[in-house]
Amino acid sequence: HESRLIETIPKRGYRLVVDVKPANGKTPAHLATAQAIEEELPQVRPINRQWRVGLLALGIAVLVGGFLLAFNVGIRARLVTASGPPLIHSLAVLPLQNLSGDPSQDYFADGMTEELITQLSRLSSLRVISRTSVMRYKSSNKSLPEIARELGVEGIIEGSVLRAGERVRITAQLIYAPQDKNIWAQSYERDLQDVLALQSTLATTIADAIRVQMTPGEKAQIGSFRPVNLKAHEAYLQGLYHLQQAQDAKYKRDKQKFSEEEIERTIGSFQLAIKLDPNYAPPYVGVWEAWDRSPLPPKDWAPRARPMVLTALRLDDTFAEAHRAMANILMVDWDWKGAEKEFQRAIQLAPSNINAHDNYSSFLFELGRVQEGVKEDELGQELDPRNDRMIDAYYYTRQFDHAIELYHSQAQTTPSDFFPHWMLSNIYALTGRHREAISELQAMDSVLEYRELAAALGRTYNSAGYERTLKMYAARLQEYSRKSYIPDWYIASIYGFIG
Repeated sequence: HESRLIETIPKRGYRLVVDVKPANGKTPAHLATAQAIEEELPQVRPINRQWRVGLLALGIAVLVGGFLLAFNVGIRARLVTASGPPLIHSLAVLPLQNLSGDPSQDYFADGMTEELITQLSRLSSLRVISRTSVMRYKSSNKSLPEIARELGVEGIIEGSVLRAGERVRITAQLIYAPQDKNIWAQSYERDLQDVLALQSTLATTIADAIRVQMTPGEKAQIGSFRPVNLKAHEAYLQGLYHLQQAQDAKYKRDKQKFSEEEIERTIGSFQLAIKLDPNYAPPYVGVWEAWDRSPLPPKDWAPRARPMVLTALRLDDTFAEAHRAMANILMVDWDWKGAEKEFQRAIQLAPSNINAHDNYSSFLFELGRVQEGVKEDELGQELDPRNDRMIDAYYYTRQFDHAIELYHSQAQTTPSDFFPHWMLSNIYALTGRHREAISELQAMDSVLEYRELAAALGRTYNSAGYERTLKMYAARLQEYSRKSYIPDWYIASIYGFIG
């Protein structure tokens, strides 16, 4: 029970489980909550980042301090100096550790991490690092100051999730990275049914701890939640996990792709969530995102996605991802004005939403608004520093040497992605490096498993030259497009190579 003052530790005795503070007002620099240690350690060992999440409150604090009753907000330990905690303007939420010991529960811990990032991304005066960057540090042994330097942030949130039966416990702590100083730590325990309320409370408490300025609207957003069917939330988190696993495969050196089977499984999870709780907005957008990542042409799925996204907007007009989804659907309809309005609304609602900035920059580049697109890419790079968000900006500003270097690097680290090869072929065509342009088209076709077409490219180029090769290639692509989706702009661009 959350209001207990004493906890029994098997074979060891008892411990105090409430918040404590020293009588002299001074608090050790790192003080956190954790699981009980049941066996005697043979020796004192250095404390790495993974162990720090679960440290016991220091015994000396118990000896010199008093204690306060812990109410249902959990065990509270505010570690502040006389002048108060430092102001933090940039923050990274590291992946919450799954303490259940069951790898099948990873989806739950990852989902809680992502939803916390989503909550904090709504704050305009706080830069929150994207999931794609922070997930690189899952199970990392790097020190927090080192991680903070790599991500360019002042604050780090790290913590753990323990799910047991119908209960969930989240422990989190906030580190001021420049001084490697713990300025806040807290543990919460709730019924699973109240998990969204817990997330809202945690996000609000973090915002208070870093003293971030919030507008009245942001306060209302970050503090709001509505009850959701527990099984629906479970199904949504599973769909989200499948979706992100497919995306993360791009950052691994393998050929894994988001197959049709995976798409159907992901959509099935989201549709189950909708069936269990039709008033829960996120799964509707999840269905759109799964379709958007599928090999199907947009004209085939956009008509089905539109009512899904409209329903999400009707249920929650403050959900930034729903506005981003609608912007992408409007682009399929060539409604540029409507799409831009939706992109801007998404960014207004969630200034740290990396997907909104990324999609909007692509939109601007397509319209020839290069400088505006560059600005969005610069913002995206700040939010996702572990990925090369400036590549397209280098291409559109004709900084080809930088672009070539980064696209080559991307092609090596994400071999299952055809796009770097496509962009390299464009650059080589524009700069008259014809053989290299053909080689990149062949590499792209190999990734897309158009092996026969890749072989034909090489043979035709050697015998007939560059221009005739491209004409043959465009004609063959049109034949392929009758069997599988090939964008019209892709075929048109090949003719553009000819000049």
